[in-house]
Amino acid sequence: MLFRLVHSDGLRLDRPVYRAHFKAHKEQVRDRPCWKLERRKHFEERGDPSRDALRRGDWADAIRLLEDDRAGLLRTAEDDRRRGSTFHRLRVVEEPPTPYLRWELHALRMQAECGRPVRVVAADALRAAERDGPLPEVVVLGDRALYEVLYTDEGRPTGAVAFTDPELVAHWTDFIASAYASAEDVRSYCDRAVARLTAPPPEG
Repeated sequence: MLFRLVHSDGLRLDRPVYRAHFKAHKEQVRDRPCWKLERRKHFEERGDPSRDALRRGDWADAIRLLEDDRAGLLRTAEDDRRRGSTFHRLRVVEEPPTPYLRWELHALRMQAECGRPVRVVAADALRAAERDGPLPEVVVLGDRALYEVLYTDEGRPTGAVAFTDPELVAHWTDFIASAYASAEDVRSYCDRAVARLTAPPPEG
């Protein structure tokens, strides 16, 4: 199996266009699962109060502020159920998790509590797929579209490359679904491996 995406085979989208493209395709998915594979260890979201609290080292406030997203997550999960299109997330984790990843795992746990299934897989379990480097950040919307989400080296989002070839979409769907099937629920992972960790320091 091939685990690199050739950008020239897809359509390069800047961030605003990617978001519009994603929304339009997602709304049209019916009775098909969607998938997201997350591999990077650090992202630089801006304008997120919880993420900002993490950046300045206020761990308690960072976790508290995540709750502000709960109502929206419940609405999104209900919309997924209405369309028969469950959105599954698979998070790749290296031990020990980075401070950013520890924060993200709390956010992902809340997503799971709101009805959007999330599982965690150890990077070692995907070693065969990463012989040529880390897996890309990938989102699959039913059988309609596949995106490689793009970031700067620092982790800032810059857009995506969209692919619509049915064989390519099916290839990545099968790979992510197979890894997801043997992965651990994010809630049990957090209880086992994250809850015991001390609060991280401010980001430098």
